[in-house]
Amino acid sequence: MYTKKVLDHFTNPRNVGEIPDASGIGQYGDPVCGDFLRVYIKVKDNRLSDVKFLIQGCPAAMATSSIMTEIAIGKTLEEALKITDDDILEAIGALPEEKTHCSNLGAGALHLAIEDYFDSISDKK
Repeated sequence: MYTKKVLDHFTNPRNVGEIPDASGIGQYGDPVCGDFLRVYIKVKDNRLSDVKFLIQGCPAAMATSSIMTEIAIGKTLEEALKITDDDILEAIGALPEEKTHCSNLGAGALHLAIEDYFDSISDKK
Protein backbone atom coordinates (compact mmCIF):
# COMPACT_ATOMS: atom_id res chain seq x y z
CA MET A 1 0.00 0.00 0.00
CA TYR A 2 2.80 2.49 0.89
CA THR A 3 6.20 2.90 -0.77
CA LYS A 4 9.46 2.38 1.13
CA LYS A 5 9.98 6.16 1.24
CA VAL A 6 6.56 6.78 2.79
CA LEU A 7 7.12 4.02 5.35
CA ASP A 8 10.59 5.39 6.17
CA HIS A 9 9.22 8.88 6.87
CA PHE A 10 6.33 7.38 8.86
CA THR A 11 8.47 5.10 11.03
CA ASN A 12 11.41 7.54 11.27
CA PRO A 13 9.83 10.98 10.93
CA ARG A 14 12.23 13.89 10.68
CA ASN A 15 11.90 17.10 12.68
CA VAL A 16 9.03 16.08 14.96
CA GLY A 17 8.41 18.35 17.91
CA GLU A 18 7.99 21.95 18.90
CA ILE A 19 10.28 24.96 18.70
CA PRO A 20 9.79 26.72 22.06
CA ASP A 21 10.91 30.12 20.73
CA ALA A 22 9.37 29.68 17.27
CA SER A 23 9.40 32.60 14.87
CA GLY A 24 6.01 31.50 13.56
CA ILE A 25 3.40 28.77 14.05
CA GLY A 26 0.85 27.54 11.53
CA GLN A 27 -2.02 25.12 12.02
CA TYR A 28 -3.93 23.36 9.31
CA GLY A 29 -6.51 20.60 9.40
CA ASP A 30 -8.53 18.39 7.12
CA PRO A 31 -12.08 18.07 8.45
CA VAL A 32 -12.79 15.18 6.05
CA CYS A 33 -10.37 12.77 7.71
CA GLY A 34 -9.55 14.48 11.03
CA ASP A 35 -5.84 15.06 10.30
CA PHE A 36 -4.39 18.11 12.02
CA LEU A 37 -0.91 19.59 11.55
CA ARG A 38 0.92 22.26 13.54
CA VAL A 39 4.16 23.62 12.03
CA TYR A 40 6.80 25.60 13.93
CA ILE A 41 9.41 27.64 12.07
CA LYS A 42 12.59 29.39 13.13
CA VAL A 43 13.75 32.20 10.84
CA LYS A 44 17.32 33.46 10.64
CA ASP A 45 18.56 35.87 7.97
CA ASN A 46 15.31 35.48 5.98
CA ARG A 47 15.76 31.67 5.82
CA LEU A 48 14.04 28.80 7.56
CA SER A 49 16.79 27.62 9.88
CA ASP A 50 14.50 25.04 11.50
CA VAL A 51 11.07 23.56 10.85
CA LYS A 52 9.33 21.14 13.21
CA PHE A 53 5.86 19.68 13.32
CA LEU A 54 3.26 17.92 15.42
CA ILE A 55 0.62 15.86 13.66
CA GLN A 56 -2.54 14.04 14.46
CA GLY A 57 -3.20 11.80 11.51
CA CYS A 58 -2.57 8.71 9.47
CA PRO A 59 0.80 7.33 8.28
CA ALA A 60 0.56 9.30 5.03
CA ALA A 61 -0.03 12.56 6.92
CA MET A 62 3.00 11.85 9.15
CA ALA A 63 5.20 11.00 6.16
CA THR A 64 4.20 14.02 4.07
CA SER A 65 4.69 16.34 7.05
CA SER A 66 8.14 14.89 7.66
CA ILE A 67 9.26 15.35 4.07
CA MET A 68 7.79 18.87 3.98
CA THR A 69 10.22 19.85 6.74
CA GLU A 70 13.14 18.48 4.73
CA ILE A 71 12.05 20.45 1.67
CA ALA A 72 11.56 23.68 3.64
CA ILE A 73 14.65 23.87 5.89
CA GLY A 74 17.24 26.19 4.39
CA LYS A 75 14.86 27.88 1.98
CA THR A 76 14.30 31.62 2.00
CA LEU A 77 10.86 32.70 3.13
CA GLU A 78 9.96 33.56 -0.45
CA GLU A 79 11.09 30.12 -1.67
CA ALA A 80 9.19 28.39 1.13
CA LEU A 81 6.00 30.24 0.25
CA LYS A 82 6.25 28.70 -3.22
CA ILE A 83 6.23 25.11 -1.88
CA THR A 84 3.00 23.48 -3.04
CA ASP A 85 1.01 20.40 -2.15
CA ASP A 86 2.19 18.91 -5.45
CA ASP A 87 5.85 19.54 -4.50
CA ILE A 88 5.33 17.58 -1.29
CA LEU A 89 3.52 14.75 -3.06
CA GLU A 90 6.25 14.59 -5.69
CA ALA A 91 8.97 14.47 -3.01
CA ILE A 92 7.33 11.66 -1.04
CA GLY A 93 6.47 9.65 -4.15
CA ALA A 94 3.34 7.69 -4.76
CA LEU A 95 0.53 7.62 -2.23
CA PRO A 96 -2.63 5.57 -2.58
CA GLU A 97 -5.26 7.72 -4.33
CA GLU A 98 -7.42 7.91 -1.20
CA LYS A 99 -4.44 9.30 0.77
CA THR A 100 -3.20 12.02 -1.60
CA HIS A 101 -5.21 14.61 0.35
CA CYS A 102 -2.75 14.06 3.24
CA SER A 103 -0.08 15.92 1.32
CA ASN A 104 -2.37 18.96 1.37
CA LEU A 105 -1.66 19.70 5.04
CA GLY A 106 2.05 20.53 4.85
CA ALA A 107 2.15 23.46 2.45
CA GLY A 108 -0.90 25.06 4.06
CA ALA A 109 0.49 24.87 7.59
CA LEU A 110 3.95 26.01 6.46
CA HIS A 111 2.49 29.04 4.67
CA LEU A 112 0.41 29.92 7.73
CA ALA A 113 3.53 29.71 9.95
CA ILE A 114 5.35 32.10 7.61
CA GLU A 115 2.36 34.47 7.64
CA ASP A 116 2.41 34.29 11.45
CA TYR A 117 6.09 35.26 11.39
CA PHE A 118 5.42 38.21 9.06
CA ASP A 119 2.53 39.31 11.31
CA SER A 120 4.74 39.16 14.39
CA ILE A 121 7.49 41.31 12.87
CA SER A 122 5.00 43.86 11.55
CA ASP A 123 3.43 44.09 15.03
CA LYS A 124 6.84 45.05 16.44
CA LYS A 125 7.17 48.02 14.10
